[in-house]
Amino acid sequence: MAEKKAGVIVILSSPSGAGKTTLVKKISLRNKFKISVSHTTRKPRANEKDGRDYFFVKNNNFKKLIKGRKFIEYAKVFKNYYGSLKENVIYKLNKGENVIFDIDWQGTNQIKNKNLPYKIITIFILPPSKNELFKRLLKREKKDKKIASERMKQFKEDVLHWKDYDYAVINDNIEICYKLIIKFINSKKNKKNNFIYDKRFIKNHVEYLTS
Repeated sequence: MAEKKAGVIVILSSPSGAGKTTLVKKISLRNKFKISVSHTTRKPRANEKDGRDYFFVKNNNFKKLIKGRKFIEYAKVFKNYYGSLKENVIYKLNKGENVIFDIDWQGTNQIKNKNLPYKIITIFILPPSKNELFKRLLKREKKDKKIASERMKQFKEDVLHWKDYDYAVINDNIEICYKLIIKFINSKKNKKNNFIYDKRFIKNHVEYLTS
């Protein structure tokens, strides 16, 4: 009996509020990707459920997992820890399941530097403008301007990491953005060079976002 082919790792990152979590869920539902559910020390939002969106844990429990080297990646973002359990991810990949991550650039770099024996596809999500991003953050944070403003302060540093990813896409329309991501993933998975990526256009857009 032939050995089952290992799954691939797909990573979506973005500045806070650019839409990566929505896109990860959409990709998972339509393409049978398994979401890597992260552990976090932050408090759940109103619509979040433990074990579905995140595993919500206390700070000391998270630090025990760090000490035990249980994470394939982890990072501290906006004063809270986030991390993906190595055991869960490797188990799914070895079963031939594709695993999709909703993590930031710090976690992405950790995974890329681990020399894992799996194909890794990395995608960075950009907002159409800073004004639109601020509106999305306000909506997500229930019109809390203080939290939204804190997220925006980190924006300029986060957005510059787009160049470390295989592909970057502007999330102006969620359905169009989703379709572009799927085309790119399929192109990378199947080793086909039929996907046109205008990196100069993205570079110009990032310059617009950071000007």
